[in-house]
Amino acid sequence: MIEKLLVANRGEIARRVFRSCRDAGIGTVAVFSDADAEAPHTTEADAAVRLPGNAPSDTYLRADLLIEAAAKAGADAVHPGYGFLSENAAFARAVIDAGLTWVGPPPEAIETMGSKVESKRLMAAAGVPVLAELDPGEVTEADFPLLVKASAGGGGRGMRVVRAPGDLAAAVESARAEAGSAFGDPTVFCERYLETGRHIEVQVLADGHGTVWALGERECSIQRRHQKVVEEAPSPLVGAAMREELFEAARKAAKAIGYVGAGTVEFLAGADGRFYFLEMNTRLQVEHPVTECVTGEDLVARQLRIAEGAVLPVDPPQWTGHAIEVRLYAEDPAADWQPQSGTLHRFAVPGVDAEFRIPAGFGLRLDSGVIDGSVVGVHYDPMLAKVIAWGPDRTSAARRLAAALAGTHIHGVRTNRDLLVNVLRHPAFLAGETDTAFFTTHGLDTLSQPLASPETTRTATLVAALAGASANRRAATVQGRLPGGWRNVRSSPQHKRFASGDTEFDVRYVLDRAGLRADDHPGVELVAAHQDRVVLEIDGVRREFSVARYGDRVYVDSVLGPVVLDVVPRFADPSAALAAGSLVAPMPGTVVRLAVAAGDEVEAGAPLLWLEAMKMEHKIAAPAAGVVAELPVEVGQQVELGTVLAVVQDKES
Repeated sequence: MIEKLLVANRGEIARRVFRSCRDAGIGTVAVFSDADAEAPHTTEADAAVRLPGNAPSDTYLRADLLIEAAAKAGADAVHPGYGFLSENAAFARAVIDAGLTWVGPPPEAIETMGSKVESKRLMAAAGVPVLAELDPGEVTEADFPLLVKASAGGGGRGMRVVRAPGDLAAAVESARAEAGSAFGDPTVFCERYLETGRHIEVQVLADGHGTVWALGERECSIQRRHQKVVEEAPSPLVGAAMREELFEAARKAAKAIGYVGAGTVEFLAGADGRFYFLEMNTRLQVEHPVTECVTGEDLVARQLRIAEGAVLPVDPPQWTGHAIEVRLYAEDPAADWQPQSGTLHRFAVPGVDAEFRIPAGFGLRLDSGVIDGSVVGVHYDPMLAKVIAWGPDRTSAARRLAAALAGTHIHGVRTNRDLLVNVLRHPAFLAGETDTAFFTTHGLDTLSQPLASPETTRTATLVAALAGASANRRAATVQGRLPGGWRNVRSSPQHKRFASGDTEFDVRYVLDRAGLRADDHPGVELVAAHQDRVVLEIDGVRREFSVARYGDRVYVDSVLGPVVLDVVPRFADPSAALAAGSLVAPMPGTVVRLAVAAGDEVEAGAPLLWLEAMKMEHKIAAPAAGVVAELPVEVGQQVELGTVLAVVQDKES
């Protein structure tokens, strides 16, 4: 019996495992890096052990420190979560050799499936359909488009789509570099790329007594950078006949390697309904909550019981309803999915029925690794939370999830929230047309449009001005009960300026005994104004807005859509101006490669250098043709947000 479990992971997955442990009466041990010292997973465990440093290679990837932490805290079992060392056979063996219970599959199964090259060969021998492996040095023009893939790891790292022979060498080099950094193994291979495939995966559970469940399929086709963004169960593509074929293939895969525990067999399905083995994830998946909701099975609880030697019932549970999960990331989809960092001042999802557990009935579930005040750093994946809706059918789940996301208050970092809502409400998504080319087909620029209309943004500037005036009056030490902006003799209206992105707004209004007069906002009447809440009547319809200000940034939330505004200072600081053509770091990170030198001529879009942040490489490209006038950084240098990386000037200057 497991008495005390160490989770060799962080964030929401650690919190998720802790929840099942609490229900089972099992003690919990967290591990934490210096950056995670105050993280929710650290503070809510029964005990926590520090892993000195911040980088994953110094902390969560140190098997020796993790086993030492288990010994210090008196843990008798280890759960790896997902990511980090969850699919590392050497770590599994080390845990077992230390006399601890390993909550995962046998190390041999991890090892077999850890190489995508070897696993594809084994699956083909077991009768599971596969896409042929191609050697990067032997592909022909007829093989394109290709997908270059890292043999180890996953999560979209070390993967590149190549459509022309001339781009293959650079893609292989880049994929090898990223795979080596992320997984310690630079091995890559190629396979045929299906432009509009459907990503279907089957959840399997196997005990140590020969029973293997195919617990249901999930569809995870909507992806960015080969990382899943929207996941659902069941798949809208899969019918009864295809489902049985998928389940049979998944069971064959699990039995072929003597699998024990929870795992996922991933397939790529074509438009013709044929499917091909991609890989087997020998761990719990990020998207496991959708399967939990529709089956009523606590997958972590099952993992724990299987590790203790329990026997699965002969038949898996039946499904009920439909569940959809979205991954809420701190990133900017419109800027090539650029990760974001900073303090998350507020994070509030309305209408949550359950956290880290299956709702009692159809409803909303939240699995999050962050709370108000959490810091989103650059060392780890930028996912903030998984939001899951479970409904009687697919449409009701999509509507519930979209409404919850639209009403979520997220203050402090830019996220992909608006994109997620637009996807969930898109006619193609609601029709089940969700292949891997979804963002390309329907236009990322369209899908990432703000939920708030331009008119709502303009109204929000007035709301921000009124809330700011109320806050000023509350803070006033003299005559604080007077209305904001009040004058005995008025010579001009109140004037505030705000920016939304690159657009600036002038707000002019008069507030006196006659009420609110704002010439640029006809039909608007003031009902109430407080520093955190403003109520307006707009063309006869009453609207309430919540307002929060942090420094010079203002967040205005309402049913019309969230708006983020920056207060434009009355007088600009000349010292803050940058030289023309300066390219600054969009996030903190490490310079990993340089493509140019000072004095080189470059074309528009040409790569200048690459930054590594949040476990991904980010290309910094020339915005226009010109000459690299300055390149003040070098490989290995750590840079902060806003650091000048390069200056590109036109040839004449």
